Amino acid sequence: MEDIKKKFTHLYNIISSPNFLKKESLGGEIPFFISAYDPAMETEVSDSIKGLKNKLENSGVSVLELNLYDIVCDILESKGGVERMFEIEKVKKKDKFLNALQSTLNIHQVLTPKIKEIIDQNPSSVYFLTGIGLVFPYIRSHTILNNLQNIAKDSPTVIFFPGDYNGTSLNLFGAMKDDNYYRAFNIDLINAKP
Repeated sequence: MEDIKKKFTHLYNIISSPNFLKKESLGGEIPFFISAYDPAMETEVSDSIKGLKNKLENSGVSVLELNLYDIVCDILESKGGVERMFEIEKVKKKDKFLNALQSTLNIHQVLTPKIKEIIDQNPSSVYFLTGIGLVFPYIRSHTILNNLQNIAKDSPTVIFFPGDYNGTSLNLFGAMKDDNYYRAFNIDLINAKP
């Protein structure tokens, strides 16, 4: 099992550093960083993310958490409510329901603009992207990351990913290989500057 306390001490040391916040040493790449974790440790990681946010904010680093699950629920509420989607799920086949849900949350016309609106209203030193496992399979991690790189580029974005990331591919829950994604740095492998 991964040492979560050690992991989040490392994350604090990296994220709070001026080089990270100024997006230095990226070689022209987008400021996306993935921190993969064992999905079995979801509760500990969730609590540690809250603690990391508080510690960073107490150090003068503003953090905006973009929880995909919460954002999706807000969108569904604005489009007739989550209960309405439960009713649709009862009468449609799984593939038809998935299509209906994906259509309602259209990544280009609905979800990405909503995330942009949240970012524009809450400028921050760093963004945390959470809730990736909770929105699978109707939102795929590589799809959201490809769309976010155009709107979340002013500040570094740390993606908390339940699974594995080897620098080229995402493996959700350690069991489902997503499409390749090469544009993010593995923040867990970055050495903290003394």
